[in-house]
Amino acid sequence: MTTSQTTERWALILGASSGFGAATARELAKHGFHIAGVHLDRKTTLPNVEQLVQELQKAGRKTLFFNVNAADPEKRAEVLTQLESSLKASTPPGRVTVVMHSLAFGSLKPYIAADSKDALTKDQMDMTLDVMANSLVYWVQDLFTRKLIGPGSRIFAMTSSGGRRVWPTYGAVSAAKAALESHMRQLALELAPHGITANTIRAGVTNTPALRKIPGNEQMMEFAKIKNPHHRLTTPEDVAQAIATLSNSGTQWITGNVIGADGGEDIIG
Repeated sequence: MTTSQTTERWALILGASSGFGAATARELAKHGFHIAGVHLDRKTTLPNVEQLVQELQKAGRKTLFFNVNAADPEKRAEVLTQLESSLKASTPPGRVTVVMHSLAFGSLKPYIAADSKDALTKDQMDMTLDVMANSLVYWVQDLFTRKLIGPGSRIFAMTSSGGRRVWPTYGAVSAAKAALESHMRQLALELAPHGITANTIRAGVTNTPALRKIPGNEQMMEFAKIKNPHHRLTTPEDVAQAIATLSNSGTQWITGNVIGADGGEDIIG
């Protein structure tokens, strides 16, 4: 990468406690990255986060984890202030060279329902789009303004084939994924003069906590096993390895893309 070898490389992962975020934290740690993670967990799932942090620290990596709502502007400012202070205090100083957006929190209600109380509301639509798409823009804006990202930094956001395909109750999330891909194209355009790349990663069907919340997920997974040329589901580790590869040197000309990490699943109709 174009960042100095004397600069500590940090990855900021939004949605770091499970699924793609946790797997990518582990994989990037193997490649020498220190990890800053933002997650939103209750007491029942906090032990999983603590175990992840212990793993990363045992691998010799520094960690900064924040249990906050990543879509809250005040919390975002608090996280970035702490991260900025920590990176400046490091010897050598640190730089965020990977940003990963993997926030999976949205409404899974149908647009149309016999009883209007069961249909998606405006607030639910707005929340889903804000968390799963728009929040990426605000994080990148603040990271850039604070000079925490720069030449050689890589930005990734997780999407799915659901951004252009339909599934019952997936409408709001599908809209968020489509918006997320659009945001990334715009970021790629505007960040190119600054040497920063921005790509969306389209994972195949993966058995994550987020997927298991979707009604009909069992059927979705069985169909994916039949459809995928490898006849298995994508794993978080498959995606993490792809992101780690794209995070290293020689990929500065890859930007503005939706990159499939699905074993060829999307090529089969």
